[in-house]
Amino acid sequence: MTDAHETAADTALRTTGGGPPDDVDPANGLPTPLLAPREGVPPVVATEDALNEVIAAFAAGRGPVAVDAERASGYRYGQRAYLVQLRREGAGTALIDPVGCPDLSGLGAALDDTEWILHAATQDLPCLREIGMLPSSLFDTELAGRLAGFPRVGLGAMVESVLGYALEKGHSAVDWSTRPLPEPWLRYAALDVELLVDLRDALEKELDRQGKLEWGRQEFDAIASAPPAPPRKDPWRRTSGMHKVRRRRQMAVVRELWTVRDAIAQRRDVSPGKVLSDGAIVEAALAVPVNVQALAALPGFGHRMGRRQLEQWQTAVDRARALPDAQLPQPGAAAAGPPPPRAWADKDPVAAARLAAARTSVSALAEQLNLPQENLITPDTVRRVCWEPPADGDVATALRGYGARAWQVELVTPVLVAALVSASA
Repeated sequence: MTDAHETAADTALRTTGGGPPDDVDPANGLPTPLLAPREGVPPVVATEDALNEVIAAFAAGRGPVAVDAERASGYRYGQRAYLVQLRREGAGTALIDPVGCPDLSGLGAALDDTEWILHAATQDLPCLREIGMLPSSLFDTELAGRLAGFPRVGLGAMVESVLGYALEKGHSAVDWSTRPLPEPWLRYAALDVELLVDLRDALEKELDRQGKLEWGRQEFDAIASAPPAPPRKDPWRRTSGMHKVRRRRQMAVVRELWTVRDAIAQRRDVSPGKVLSDGAIVEAALAVPVNVQALAALPGFGHRMGRRQLEQWQTAVDRARALPDAQLPQPGAAAAGPPPPRAWADKDPVAAARLAAARTSVSALAEQLNLPQENLITPDTVRRVCWEPPADGDVATALRGYGARAWQVELVTPVLVAALVSASA
């Protein structure tokens, strides 16, 4: 048993408000700073030989494996992993550089029958999948915290409230593509997996105590078995501030500028926002400038931008200006499913009444169960059922069709049925 295991065993879990248990003196209940990994900071694995040693060690390890990944969001193009951290009993901690070792499928295969522990798994799984690592089973400590009713579910908050340790969180937003990685960053990265196994074990006990362990297992299985997300259609429509752009010609300007920016960012391997901000794209779309001088006067295209760059952006604007009407983008297609709830009262007052009743009932049930409403059932699922209730009245089948897990169907079906009946009456 590790020190953190002993802490978890001796201390009641703090699931409401993150405060100390009643029998702990607040003056002595401060979290213990965790300043360094137990075995020190391991060397970064960046060669095939070193990777093979890690694969052998982790294949021979015992129990679940803690996994984390660091990306360079806001610095580099895409969401690739620039550091992968693992920890397993009998193997210790490993820090792997995916730049030097871009194919980790051998490691993934060696851990195929092992439960992976991740915090906020859906954030890391896409970049891990790119380098050949995908779990067949997992335990998500953030999601477990949500189901258990913790008010703060960040890794640092969870480790502190459950295990009584304070993690350093000062390097979460650094440029992880930096080489070589500074030692303080590596220490921070190693500490992110230092206590994940301990946290997982404590949260499993808490979920079991609350009668929610099976809920967690179903949620974790759903994450592990989910296919990769399909590419977004018309990703340019997600430009921040797009709601200001009303006319089709303006939309064409956004599309052209976004496409040019994306190509440049991909070629340079930098974040698109470092090439041209979303705000600048929207300003150009609203103004539709007729020449470089007009473009240069807009926010985001100031004096720091060279003539050649301005001409490049103006060329994109000119392409949008020259498009025939038939080739202009159409307004965003209505999303599949019901309209925005604010429009329900006018479009279908009965459906609006159903939604109001359902929201009240689901919210009350979530509060009773001490978990976030969106984890009990997604708001989109509630809206779909209320907008177009199943003709045969089989709400349970409808929920399953929208992806609800068995535990959600069992709990939510009765309250939704009652809400639909009361509103219709």
